[in-house]
Amino acid sequence: MLRCVLIAALAALLALPSAAQSTRPFPATALRGVLRITQPPEALLNDLPVRLSPGARIHGTDNLLQLSGALAGRPLLVHYTIEATGGVHDVWILSPDEAARQPWPTTASEAQRWEFNPAAQTWTRR
Repeated sequence: MLRCVLIAALAALLALPSAAQSTRPFPATALRGVLRITQPPEALLNDLPVRLSPGARIHGTDNLLQLSGALAGRPLLVHYTIEATGGVHDVWILSPDEAARQPWPTTASEAQRWEFNPAAQTWTRR
């Protein structure tokens, strides 16, 4: 019994690196920008003042949730979504590989004109 538990735990640990290297799926509504948390929930998004929405989620490069206060003052290249009331709701801090994925829309009007391939996580200018 103990041997089975140890084998299962070892198998789970071996699977972790491959899971961490998988591509994160971003929604078609995600835009790219530079976020700087000033005084949570206040922030600057592309140098314009914004607010984090109540319940905003900030995902680190490892996809674990980050506290906004711990990120204050640092410029972060992110993908983000805006909720209906205008607050920044979902934020993903980009890894170098994700940041290299070009092009990615920075405005809603660009996203409306471009075509998104959710399987490949790529945008094509029409």
